[in-house]
Amino acid sequence: MIMRVFVAGGSGVLGRRLVPQLVARGHRVTATTTSAAKLGLVQRLGADGVVMNGLDAQAVGEAVAAARPDAIVHQMTAISVAHAGKPDIKHPDRWFALTNRLRREGTDHLLAAAAAAGVPHVVSQGYASWNGIREGGWVKTEEDPLDLLAGTAAQAGLETLRYAEEAVLANGGAVLRYGAFYGPGATDDQVELIRKRQYPLVGRGTGYSSWVHLDDAAGATVLAVEQQVHGVYNIVDDEPAPASEWLPHLAACAGAKPPLRVPVWLARLLAGDQAVVMMTEGRGFSNAKAKRELGWELRHPSWRQGFREALV
Repeated sequence: MIMRVFVAGGSGVLGRRLVPQLVARGHRVTATTTSAAKLGLVQRLGADGVVMNGLDAQAVGEAVAAARPDAIVHQMTAISVAHAGKPDIKHPDRWFALTNRLRREGTDHLLAAAAAAGVPHVVSQGYASWNGIREGGWVKTEEDPLDLLAGTAAQAGLETLRYAEEAVLANGGAVLRYGAFYGPGATDDQVELIRKRQYPLVGRGTGYSSWVHLDDAAGATVLAVEQQVHGVYNIVDDEPAPASEWLPHLAACAGAKPPLRVPVWLARLLAGDQAVVMMTEGRGFSNAKAKRELGWELRHPSWRQGFREALV
């Protein structure tokens, strides 16, 4: 069935891979951007472009009403340097301040617009890489709770993710918990730090993360839209892995020296609690549900090969 799809955040790092996949499947796409300068990019991707501020309820309502979509996809963030400045993992509450608003207020605006325009289905972003509950096994399913890192600077952002998930699910939508992205434009900041040897391993690097290539994340999103699914899905690759494995491999693929290693106490002082948890206690996630229920097939089943291909 050919659909009209409204992609909020269509000029972002994932949107730029998602929009062409939707268009290739025959769907009519309206994609938003915050800058008129990016309308040409959106149009080259094959979508009808519209400038929209996701924090402006009226603007969101008007854009959705004009597009008359069958589905809305929420991909609005403000993590790029242009929006958020240089990455600041020690102060994620500051670094993600605007993104947190888009994930809270922006989600509310999109859901309200969907209700007003009679849009039956919303698919929204989530996150699944290192932030599973820190107890039990190292790989979590959709049934396991997320870790809110209570009492740390990361708590506000993680509570915002939970808020957005609950709001979308309460409205019958789907939440795709994406792993850490890699692919065109997704890891540039990390690779730059790795090449400068400013991205060290913490402790023994036992904390797990889950990764996913942008094209695979986009492919799963297309399936969720077309199948009008409901509920939570982990969109990650086949191989959750500890930092002690993926970080040296990423460095090697980037042509960099092996990462330095720092003790936990120093990492907490320099980079904060989130970095320590990610590197030492983080949990990975299983993709079994997404593969089983969506029929999702990964083009990049493992970051091991994927990192090499992405950094050639």
